[in-house]
Amino acid sequence: MPDRDEETGRYTGQYSIEDFLNAISNANGMAGTGEIADQVGCAHDTAYKRLQRMEEKGIVSSKKVGNTLLWAETDGNE
Repeated sequence: MPDRDEETGRYTGQYSIEDFLNAISNANGMAGTGEIADQVGCAHDTAYKRLQRMEEKGIVSSKKVGNTLLWAETDGNE
């Protein structure tokens, strides 16, 4: 989780790829965007955008189940 600037209250860092992979791992290898956002401590939109970029790089994959998008780490990252 990024640090906050004490004066402005703004976050000073970024969420790491490891933060997102750990959230997926903690959910038994597959988790929804909202669950990942809660684990990482970021907004749903932030998690979704980061996970999309990670998917483009082949780090994670997504699967639509009903109205939920589930994310899993790809085999190449284990």
